Amino acid sequence: MSKTIQAVSLNILGKEYKIACAKEEQAGLIQTAQELDRQMRKIRDTGKVAGTDRIAVLAALNLAHEPITGKGNPNAIDFCERIIDLRQKIENVLENP
Repeated sequence: MSKTIQAVSLNILGKEYKIACAKEEQAGLIQTAQELDRQMRKIRDTGKVAGTDRIAVLAALNLAHEPITGKGNPNAIDFCERIIDLRQKIENVLENP
């Protein structure tokens, strides 16, 4: 049985990204993007980090670091894997608009 792939519109730090995603994975992708957006806004709002790339890297490091230190949600490893997948999809979209 093949998965139905649909475009999902995600808004991260005020920028819209269209990501191809299996229909059954859309809810998780949206939730992941919302958490990434929340983390990035938190970092940006400190005023200590300039540049979206740096903000994205710091947010990814923060989210990936949580399961290593035992902080955060016990499902954080799965969450981090989703973030890594999302980041790769975003990079692919940016490279091939």
